[in-house]
Amino acid sequence: MYLNRRNFIKTISAASLGTLIPNIAVASFMKPIKSKKLKLSFRTYDLQLKHTFTVAEYSRDTTPVVLTELEYDGIIGYGEASMPPYLGESHKSVTSFLSKVNLAQFNDPFRIDDILTYVDSVDKKNRAAKASIDIALHDLMGKIVNQPLYKLWGLNPEETPVTSFTIGIDKPDVVRMKTKEAKGFKVLKVKLGRGNDKEMINSVREITDVPLYVDVNQGWQNKEEALEMIHWLKEKGVIFVEQPLPKENIDDMAWLTQNSPLPTMADEAFQRLSDIVAFKDVYSGINIKLMKSTGLREAHKMITVARALDMKVMMGCMTETSCAVSAAAQLSPLVDWADLDGNLLISNDVYEGVKVINGKITLNNLPGIGIRKL
Repeated sequence: MYLNRRNFIKTISAASLGTLIPNIAVASFMKPIKSKKLKLSFRTYDLQLKHTFTVAEYSRDTTPVVLTELEYDGIIGYGEASMPPYLGESHKSVTSFLSKVNLAQFNDPFRIDDILTYVDSVDKKNRAAKASIDIALHDLMGKIVNQPLYKLWGLNPEETPVTSFTIGIDKPDVVRMKTKEAKGFKVLKVKLGRGNDKEMINSVREITDVPLYVDVNQGWQNKEEALEMIHWLKEKGVIFVEQPLPKENIDDMAWLTQNSPLPTMADEAFQRLSDIVAFKDVYSGINIKLMKSTGLREAHKMITVARALDMKVMMGCMTETSCAVSAAAQLSPLVDWADLDGNLLISNDVYEGVKVINGKITLNNLPGIGIRKL
């Protein structure tokens, strides 16, 4: 038997998306699916930050989240929606969206594409709310077959990257204190963009000489001044610069990337899978976050597309519990860089999940996304 040209192209295209479907399909035959229904529940929660978190555009001490649970046949998968200010979501918007979702119409949790395509169709926005269902569904599927997601994707846990620890914008003495607290991390991520950039970097360099990532959060306005600063940052041991210019300044950003001695990474500039192609040659790479991408399914596809376009890939996070951070960590063996420290910045985590050991993301053998409820 042979595939005709059309079916061959369809087969290759499906494979290139890198979804969980093929592995889950095999696993599902190992445990027959009963005629059960998916049951979604959720509750609001506020994360308390250990330190005031300041970036170019705002400061905050808390982050609102919504914690979801997806139950099937007595097994529960956990998910999370985190809503920092720039996403434009809130407790009200997320709970309103989740209240509209009818997952009881599905009696097979392995129909991941059908379920998440339906969830995506409920409303055009609400990416974090959609991610909370996606994460819970992936966690549920892994628990049903009693395997971690990274194993279902065929990934090597030894290939996880180191993660950075984030230093928010602050006064020099506070920056030095935060840097001392990050002892043990092999790389730091420093927030810039409020006019005290050199002071920030110099304060960090008084304490440590580890490599740095910098995140400007759209804080620089002039491309020539940005280029001059990037040359200075390279001399200070910086690896890449994230979102240096406002996301609307596409032409300036393309010029900056072409002339920059360091890679430039897109964050606020892009949200969904369909956005990536337009940013080839505008940025060197992309920072994928589950709250932007609507979850693991699309994040996995983003990695495949970015690699096909010869772009760098970073896996990032918002301020989150160990639920969403552990979920993103399942994909970390596929990326160049990681900034998965959101759970380390809060004082009231409700889960225990992946660990950072000697600066490196360390996956465990727990099924699904690898978390326990505290």
